[in-house]
Amino acid sequence: MHCRLTFCLIFLSMALACRGQDTIPSLDLRLLERLNHAAGPGDKKWLVVSNSLNLAVFTTPIVMEVAGIARGDNALKNNGLQTGVSLAITAVVTYSLKSIVRRKRPYIAYPKLITGKATETTYSFPSGHTSMAFATATALTLSFPRWYVIAPAYSYAILVAYSRSYLGVHYPGDILAGAIIGTGSSFLTWKLQRMIHFGFTIPVQ
Repeated sequence: MHCRLTFCLIFLSMALACRGQDTIPSLDLRLLERLNHAAGPGDKKWLVVSNSLNLAVFTTPIVMEVAGIARGDNALKNNGLQTGVSLAITAVVTYSLKSIVRRKRPYIAYPKLITGKATETTYSFPSGHTSMAFATATALTLSFPRWYVIAPAYSYAILVAYSRSYLGVHYPGDILAGAIIGTGSSFLTWKLQRMIHFGFTIPVQ
């Protein structure tokens, strides 16, 4: 059920993205106008938030793996590997969709309406920063289901997602799709790993 819902939401977002390209300003664009602002002193702060994702994504599975090895904790080592796999799947899905949908960046498509505060060379849909941020947050949440992990992990993911629209490089629809892809990829990876580890349950007649 969760898998079907995830795929339905992704394809719905794709349809909305394609429909909104190079047409009369859509709801997606109007929402972005409210989130994006003219260049100002706050730009540097949101650029730092956005750029910090690369370090967070790279270090999270490595730290988990190293900590698991150091402590002799097989569960933590498995979680580190699982996190790395979910991030890899998220990246493949995200950049495959970018190549398929080919949605222009909002600051390129609407230069008179949207102020671009960062330069990007790839397509807009879906948001790669958002998908990776939510994949990381979901992997951490599934590995350590405690409020003091869940709250900061998702708070950071939300801040990264907001920064992408603030900087004018993504529509809200790109952000939504990225969040769905990242969350779904981590959840499905975690679910698959548990099925492999514990085996498939066959109903007894």
